Amino acid sequence: MFGMFRSLWQYRHFVLSSIRNELVSRFARSKLGGLWMIINPLSQVLIYALILSNILSAKLPGIDNKYAYAIYLMAGLLAWNLFSEIISRCLTLFIEQGNLIKKMSFPRITLPAIVIGSCGLNNILLFISMLGIFALLGHQFSLTMLWLIPLTFIVIILALGIGLILGIMNVFLRDIGQAFPIIFQIWFWFTPIVYPENIIPESYRHWLVLNPMYAITNAYHQVLVYNKAPNMDSLINTAAIAVVLALLSLFLFRRASAEMVDVL
Repeated sequence: MFGMFRSLWQYRHFVLSSIRNELVSRFARSKLGGLWMIINPLSQVLIYALILSNILSAKLPGIDNKYAYAIYLMAGLLAWNLFSEIISRCLTLFIEQGNLIKKMSFPRITLPAIVIGSCGLNNILLFISMLGIFALLGHQFSLTMLWLIPLTFIVIILALGIGLILGIMNVFLRDIGQAFPIIFQIWFWFTPIVYPENIIPESYRHWLVLNPMYAITNAYHQVLVYNKAPNMDSLINTAAIAVVLALLSLFLFRRASAEMVDVL
């Protein structure tokens, strides 16, 4: 496993140039360029805010801002968009890069590294744009926002673990790629992002602990909406799950690399 990380370091220039080339090619003929990376999630926020803000704003205690629901929604989507983008891209990564994998000799671990770099850059740009919107809406910032650094790493590790496992399985069983988007939509709606958790009947709230993204989105809400430090107990459990899944995915990736080439 250490050999994979050593190879990744040796090919760091390949990873960086691939991330740059991907961004350039994606917006080569676009007038708005990189703005499209933030227009889509922000338009999603606008739609939900226009439809649900009057209904759910009263469900957000402790926020003295008439745009509280929009702020709450943007905070949750910041975490979820990074998580979903990494998983979605890893899901089809090896299939889409099949020709490259078969024709060129290079460390395969660079492929998920490129995905992480590209998705991480998208998330940073989205975060910067959200800060501008928060300022326009009169929302206050504090140093608790520095918690987003470790929170982002937890999201990346968790998404990488799940994404690589599913991506490897998808090479051998293509039904995975068809079924997971449906499961992912269900997962999204069972995570308190569009709605606050206090609208869930108390007798059912204990089920939320089974959702690893609940602890993360709740932490994003605490940091960005309420300017408070996140709950460390739930975060530690989620971080432990993320590390275990990431290590398992790297083990499977190493064992299955040769067989994937044959199947592709």
